[in-house]
Amino acid sequence: MRSSADTKSPPSGGDFGKYRAAGALAGAVNGLFGGGGGIPLLVLLTRWAHMEEKAAFATCVAVIFPICAVSAAALFLRGGLALGRALPYLAGGLVGGFVGGRLFRDVPNVWLRRIFALFLLYGAWRYLT
Repeated sequence: MRSSADTKSPPSGGDFGKYRAAGALAGAVNGLFGGGGGIPLLVLLTRWAHMEEKAAFATCVAVIFPICAVSAAALFLRGGLALGRALPYLAGGLVGGFVGGRLFRDVPNVWLRRIFALFLLYGAWRYLT
């Protein structure tokens, strides 16, 4: 079952500048930190675009995938990507991504927010200690 946000046409007119800025911020954060570009993008999609949360989470995944590919290519070309070290995580990541994608529709928004917040808090605690 598709939500109305799935079939909504893309933004037009002057809104494109906001969405391009949001995408540029997501790409910059992702490139600088090796991930995490979806965090500002999720906030901007829900606040600026007034997108429903589930649609915003799904849109972030769709947007972050190519951003991650570009970031990885840039790091690879500059000699900063140890591809051999990344490959062992790929199989688990693919399985986890598939399972998460299958469960996504069944998880209530309130739990998505809570789980997301826990990951953010855990990441902040790890960076600070």
